Amino acid sequence: MSMEEPIRVSLEQEGDYAFRVRFHDTGLAPLLTDEPPPLGHGLGPNPARLLLAALANCLSASLLFALRKYHNTPGTLHAEIVAVPMRNAEGRWRIPKASVELTLAEGGEAHRQLERILAQFEQFCIVTQSVREGIEVDVTVKDVHGRVLLGDRSFEAGA
Repeated sequence: MSMEEPIRVSLEQEGDYAFRVRFHDTGLAPLLTDEPPPLGHGLGPNPARLLLAALANCLSASLLFALRKYHNTPGTLHAEIVAVPMRNAEGRWRIPKASVELTLAEGGEAHRQLERILAQFEQFCIVTQSVREGIEVDVTVKDVHGRVLLGDRSFEAGA
């Protein structure tokens, strides 16, 4: 897949708050997500955990890419991300801040161009930079008959 091609993911509810997530155009097995009790049954990660995993994973991969770009051979990287959900002014749960700690398997002196790498690796991370800049999200809700209940109706017949 090239970066210009759309990324397509679909979800289907399996029960309560559990959803089966399918990653199209990949050979990946579907993933079960679920909310923790009392809403769900905790059968899989919830969206907040997936978001945090995506941030930490992308930063780790970006650091690894940058290290290898300058002909370093890093050992196994370790990442940990922590976030505390908080209520906003409207009383809705949000994740206002996440703290990521990336740990190299060796001392910094073992890597060439480390200062340059550290100055630029975050720019390679599509997820972190997208979240930092904000993502415009258009939402459409349809019924079983294909009628648009919420969102852009310009594509409906007769509109």
